[in-house]
Amino acid sequence: MLRLRVVCPADQTEAALDVLRGHAGATHLVLLRGAAIEPEGDLLTADVARESVDEAVGALCRLGIDRDGGITIESIDTSLSDAADRAQEDAPGDGSDAIVWDELLALTGEESKPSVTFQAFLTIACLLAAVGVATNSTVTLVGAMVVGPEFGPLAAVAVGLVARRWDLVRRAAAALAIGFPLAIAVTSVLTWLGAGAGLLDRETLLHGTESEFIYQFGPFSLIVALLAGAAGMLSMTSAKSAALVGVFISVTTVPAAGYAALAAVLGVWDRVGPAVAQLGINLIGIVAAAAFVLLIRRRRATDGVSTRPLSRG
Repeated sequence: MLRLRVVCPADQTEAALDVLRGHAGATHLVLLRGAAIEPEGDLLTADVARESVDEAVGALCRLGIDRDGGITIESIDTSLSDAADRAQEDAPGDGSDAIVWDELLALTGEESKPSVTFQAFLTIACLLAAVGVATNSTVTLVGAMVVGPEFGPLAAVAVGLVARRWDLVRRAAAALAIGFPLAIAVTSVLTWLGAGAGLLDRETLLHGTESEFIYQFGPFSLIVALLAGAAGMLSMTSAKSAALVGVFISVTTVPAAGYAALAAVLGVWDRVGPAVAQLGINLIGIVAAAAFVLLIRRRRATDGVSTRPLSRG
């Protein structure tokens, strides 16, 4: 179940009540007249089965409440109520398969911002990958994969393409287009300093067997990227966040970026291109698979997808 908290202009309250009363998946309806101060109006709350949220939110948005008031979607961890049980049983579909588009747009919109924090995590991940390659350490490479934050913007691109939210696509693409080159540049500078200090050995890069998968790309590189993108989007849309860790570990994005930086610094130019190609294959494969998963899961092409621009905050 999810909770809708609706700040509603007084002249729209009855219409909003009719919307929520008319949904079999809505229950625990509460009205507090005059409770909202900014924006001014009434406060409505309702617990709604996940599979009914999109339809209810779409109906409320058609009343203009998202413009003149506000709609908040909150998660309910536990609900002990026969009424809630009946609402979930009466709601059409299966809650575990339902996509709440506004929730997904908000999540990916937040993840796609080209922020200092995103850049810091991506740079640290690339540095860890370079250390993992330089020391022939699989454990360090896995750590770099987990630290990497790149799946957020990749998922945002997929969501933006399917929902035709070009503002989201532009923001996420900018985060990736700025983030990876900058992370690679910082990694190159620091590995160059490490090489000058004698911490890095070219022979380790040439003969390290634990990192060969990074630059030896092929059909399985694309297959793994497609599977990871599909699993990642299923995880995001079904709130199975634990599965995302497996997605992070399976894709060769951050390791490829770190490898390319290290290979360039140590002069192993014949491996720079393959590593960059591995990075590109994984990025494209993840977005393509994630978008495909969204396409086949989408059940409401118009009511379920918000057209409101993303907040820049």
